[in-house]
Amino acid sequence: MRLESLPVPEPGPGEVRVRVHASGLNHLDLWVRRGVAGHTFPLPLTPGCDAAGILERLGEGVSGLHEGDDVVVAPGLSCGTCAACVSGDDHLCADYGILGETRDGANADFVVVPARNIMAKPECLDFPAAASFSLTFLTAWHMLVARAGLRPGETVLIHAAGSGVSSAGIQIASLFGARILVTAGSAEKLRRARELGAHEAISSRDPEWPRAVRKLAGRGGVDVVLDHVGSDTFAGSLRTLAKGGRYVFCGATSGFEMKGDFRPVFFKNLAILGSTMGSQGELRRVRDLMAAGRLVPVVHQVLPLEKVAQAHELLEERRAFGKVVLTLAGDPPHAPTSR
Repeated sequence: MRLESLPVPEPGPGEVRVRVHASGLNHLDLWVRRGVAGHTFPLPLTPGCDAAGILERLGEGVSGLHEGDDVVVAPGLSCGTCAACVSGDDHLCADYGILGETRDGANADFVVVPARNIMAKPECLDFPAAASFSLTFLTAWHMLVARAGLRPGETVLIHAAGSGVSSAGIQIASLFGARILVTAGSAEKLRRARELGAHEAISSRDPEWPRAVRKLAGRGGVDVVLDHVGSDTFAGSLRTLAKGGRYVFCGATSGFEMKGDFRPVFFKNLAILGSTMGSQGELRRVRDLMAAGRLVPVVHQVLPLEKVAQAHELLEERRAFGKVVLTLAGDPPHAPTSR
């Protein structure tokens, strides 16, 4: 990555320009920087999926929005006109992409996005907090509510409790009245998870963690597992599930090859569910819950854009609990951006 000065981008028809005040980092930013085998990114690329700032300019044909408003940028990009989009399943659009992955993102003073990607910033949140919930809370909501069909009173196991998605998942599961078990690699992260609402916390460094989960869960195991760790947790997660249980995952940071004993999958009627992002409607529901104070962004540290490398290191070394956020300031003639 390097800092560069680029011309201030102009919004096209149906687009808007946002002056970014804060931009949240996600594990996706690490994947984009490293590269993903078999996938081509449109380099050079400005990363950054999440943003909050001030709506500065409206493109031709944009109505219903006002320059000067405090806004949050939705990270999912779609065509807006296909059957999936008009049915409210825009995350299933054939042209779906993510800001900072398929087009220049929000680690910059300015970002241009489709007008439909703009939401009002909850008044109760400052810019760093508002820039830290879109991707992670949307992902966790879609995993637990849409894919796993979480029901009140069920038991949920959430891996890697300190991550952005998992810290969001703890709160969403709590909102649904679930009993929440978590794993994490440090005593501090386990303590923080309990403060967020976890009922039981198990060290992921314990090789017998699946046995501990089953003992704590009772009734044959947990109903739902939320995971994005991958190969290190997959086999053990299947062993923790009760009959009719659902394993839902949105990534595989420890490796993509999933190996395990699949007999319980059909003996116990288990479901293995993949999940990526979620719909604009789901994100707006999350935003409303944020505005009502029923969900709260978890911010680990706020750093200036110039320290973007340090911010990536915090995520890469798993030292963060919650989100790392970059802040931007100033009014230069050209917009600094991290690439």
